[in-house]
Amino acid sequence: MAKIGIFYGSTSGITEEIATTLHEKLGEEVCDIYSMEEDYDEYSQLLDYDYLLLGCSTWGAGEVQNDWREPLFDMDIEKPDFTGKTIALFGAADQVSHGKHFAGALQIMCDHFEKLGATVVGDFPIEGYSFEHSSAVRNGKFVGLPIDEINQSDLTEDRITQWLKALGPIFLGKESSVLLAA
Repeated sequence: MAKIGIFYGSTSGITEEIATTLHEKLGEEVCDIYSMEEDYDEYSQLLDYDYLLLGCSTWGAGEVQNDWREPLFDMDIEKPDFTGKTIALFGAADQVSHGKHFAGALQIMCDHFEKLGATVVGDFPIEGYSFEHSSAVRNGKFVGLPIDEINQSDLTEDRITQWLKALGPIFLGKESSVLLAA
């Protein structure tokens, strides 16, 4: 089984909490976790993994979190090949205060890595969310998992569990039901 790399950027700590929860649920033997601020040096670290969970919160008018700006810029210039990499996206977003740009960073990340050849998986239903607009909605679903810890913290655990169950067969194969049941 290939190891999973979890890379996240977090300003307020919410995306870090989500990343830590994912890491705990999947287990250290299955995945490694990296803070984009503290542990990230260059995009080759991402290329060390066939499976990636990338966490980025949405800021302002649907923009990526600061820790991701320079790495994405560098990748735009260098154009590393992510063909064969499978990526799922997650991040914090606020559907009330930023309802016009809800979870927009997920779409930016999705477009970026698809252009570099990655396969992006892990879409998530829009039901249960209340927002005006989101560029992160494609074919009636979010391109990743948005977590609104500010307005719907009571749904966070269930959403993470639902998302991991859907990703399990893709990322973990047959072992997924055993690993995710623990």
